[in-house]
Amino acid sequence: MIDFIEGDLAEKNPAYVVLNCNGIGYLVHISLNTYSKLPDSGKVKLHTNLIIREDAHTLFGFAKNEEKTLFRHLISVSGVGPNTARMILSSLTVEEVHNAIVSNNVGLLQAVKGIGGKSAQRIVVDLKDKLEKEGVLTEENLITSNNTLREEALSALVMLGYNKAAAQKTISQILKKNNNADMSVEQLIKEALKYS
Repeated sequence: MIDFIEGDLAEKNPAYVVLNCNGIGYLVHISLNTYSKLPDSGKVKLHTNLIIREDAHTLFGFAKNEEKTLFRHLISVSGVGPNTARMILSSLTVEEVHNAIVSNNVGLLQAVKGIGGKSAQRIVVDLKDKLEKEGVLTEENLITSNNTLREEALSALVMLGYNKAAAQKTISQILKKNNNADMSVEQLIKEALKYS
């Protein structure tokens, strides 16, 4: 499995990019969300998912790991192939898809070209529980998902037996209350433990 590819952007268009990695050009299919996050040139790192079929090996790339995770969830649903999943992720943001599934918003999924009522319903039924366990996804979570402090505190709380969604919510509340002031991981964990 190819987990990520890092290389120079040789070609970029809304459907795919070509990355030059040590003289080999990898054609990577992307969503419009990823396209909008990529520079026009220079070094790029894409999180990837390789789809192997009898007639083709197709590489899909994502600017953020959250998009790759959601793509994998979507293609696990019967009747949703990689191109349909890419269409969903091109039409809606990761946050919108996630929240539509968790809140049973079948109408929003149906608004995507090629997604009918039955497919939208199946996506919601198959993925609602999985995504609820991962917790509420907000723009704030996406922006700060690489925040080491938040990640380390969340990891520690989960290892202590806390529910991931509840721990995420508590950490967000503490950071908001302290206006995202500089806190050590230890301080953040101690504060979170007081909340429970």
